[in-house]
Amino acid sequence: MDEADGTIRKTGEAYEIVFVRRFAKPIEKVWAALTVPERIADWFTEMRFIPDLRLGARVELFFPDDDPPYQMTKGEVVVLEPPRLFAWTWPEDDHPNSVIRCELSPHGNECVLTLSQTGMGTKYLTGIAAGWHVFLEGLEGAADGVRTPGSIEREKALRPGYEAQLAALT
Repeated sequence: MDEADGTIRKTGEAYEIVFVRRFAKPIEKVWAALTVPERIADWFTEMRFIPDLRLGARVELFFPDDDPPYQMTKGEVVVLEPPRLFAWTWPEDDHPNSVIRCELSPHGNECVLTLSQTGMGTKYLTGIAAGWHVFLEGLEGAADGVRTPGSIEREKALRPGYEAQLAALT
């Protein structure tokens, strides 16, 4: 497995996806890429915090390039400890208790991100894992304001690796 690959794990009746990435950026820049809507749009998608980024804020996501466009408006910030820990819910029918957790650890002028999505069912698991994989490839550039759109072709190419991981667990 490539070190940039995420790991799918079974946790009780649910699954989780975990990615660990090292960035040659200071923790503050990566934190901004994870929490400032303009930087989030550079690597992930349109994301808003209502009324603003704080514990209990509503999280809204919009993926305008999906066919059909996808929108999630029921998320909530459940952990916020700047600049190290940020977590929010992403409730959907297949994973009503899903939580995205971003934890940063400084290492000199670099930092390590551990991103996980917990509480997942199997229906969309491998596609979501491949999606996070592709999106995370753009995060380092987003720390400097560089936009790196995701690629559905790249997601499709990565999906078999995640399907094999899931098959080994079931």
